[in-house]
Amino acid sequence: MPRPPSAGTPEPQSERAAHEMRSTARDLFLHALAETSIPKAFERHVSYARGVLRVCDDLYDLGAYNRVFVLAFGKAAHTMLQALTDQVGPGLSGIVVAPTEPGTQLSGFRYYHGGHPLPNAESLRAGDAVFKTLHTLTAKSLALFLISGGGSAVIEKPIDPDVSLADVVATYQALVLSGAPIAEINAIRKHLSALKGGRMALAAPLAQQVSIMVSDVPDNALDSLASGPTMPDSSTVDDCYAIAQRHKLLPALPESVRELFVRHALEETPKKDEPSFVRSRWWPVLSNGTAQKEAAAQATLHGFAVEVDNGCDDWDYRKAADHLLKKLRKLREGVSRVCLISGGEVTVKVEGKSGVGGRNQQFALYCAEKIAGENITVLSAGTDGIDGSSPAAGAIADGATVVRAQAAGLDPAKALAGFDAHALFETLGDAITTGPTGNNVRDLRILLAY
Repeated sequence: MPRPPSAGTPEPQSERAAHEMRSTARDLFLHALAETSIPKAFERHVSYARGVLRVCDDLYDLGAYNRVFVLAFGKAAHTMLQALTDQVGPGLSGIVVAPTEPGTQLSGFRYYHGGHPLPNAESLRAGDAVFKTLHTLTAKSLALFLISGGGSAVIEKPIDPDVSLADVVATYQALVLSGAPIAEINAIRKHLSALKGGRMALAAPLAQQVSIMVSDVPDNALDSLASGPTMPDSSTVDDCYAIAQRHKLLPALPESVRELFVRHALEETPKKDEPSFVRSRWWPVLSNGTAQKEAAAQATLHGFAVEVDNGCDDWDYRKAADHLLKKLRKLREGVSRVCLISGGEVTVKVEGKSGVGGRNQQFALYCAEKIAGENITVLSAGTDGIDGSSPAAGAIADGATVVRAQAAGLDPAKALAGFDAHALFETLGDAITTGPTGNNVRDLRILLAY
């Protein structure tokens, strides 16, 4: 049941006003999504003229290389490759690995449909193809890596040949359900892979390497993007052993992987003094900060006082929600309309059998119970258009969500406990469904108080 308004809390407004505020939150997210586009990022940071490719501050004379190899992988692989070829034109060649099929296939490229969030057989086939190709590159080769979120799963090659596809999938499943922050998950992925944690760069030690990155990780942790395949790794084997112990991972790992931890047999990843990185450059061209700025600018035009809080990145969804709602209520004491924006991701530790949903819808449904009866609207959605096991990007909740759900015969508490939020929000018309966006710059949370 909604709680009565406390002293100093505005009286609940009509359903019409609440509907308008839900629409505003949705518009803010969709605006940020449209403005945080890969074509626009490439127009700003990548250009080509008279045979010279500019990537941010660097210039590359493509005619000076015997071979230019392009590897695009992750959720934004197709979009990034199209943006690059729009600049350079036809004639490039390489490999594309993505969790979605391309609209059209470009001549000169081999395509692989890798799995996400769990690797599949194509992920391993792509990993073998990339590994073999990189070893053929010479000092007269240029490797262009187009890297985006989701790259960890779509391309994989176990460093230990005794680790099967089934074992890789079981390991990823254990990591995803552990509740560990993505940086910790990726630290373990790096040390189990022949391509991650800088080992992709190690496979082509002589080549000039340039990484163009659409980032779904914190700006200060770029080596977590797609598990840092082309960058020096800041994590260590000791970190991996500590993470496994902290999250009680060993019982959930398959025997072939668990045995590596028990024997302390993980191999260290390359660090910043590795010679392979001497001719390597890394350029993030798009990140979550772009989405935050666009949402904030649009919210200002709607008359909101805006503040950004990224302090809860990688927190448990309940702790993050409590933190943001407390701050929102404090901000509302000084102004009549306030917008709090938060980027990054929250974690959800799934216990037992889960329903259909994802971290964003779980966050929104938890908030729905906390804001019942208040003039607060909460949106949480992923810029990749995919939230967990659902077809939605996320959802919107407000002070009337619990009552509306109960009136529709739904049980919010049961849905929250069962990690099964999608059906509830879909029934209420409050799911955010964009389809895969071909982009991925982490999640965006927009909280409005009025």
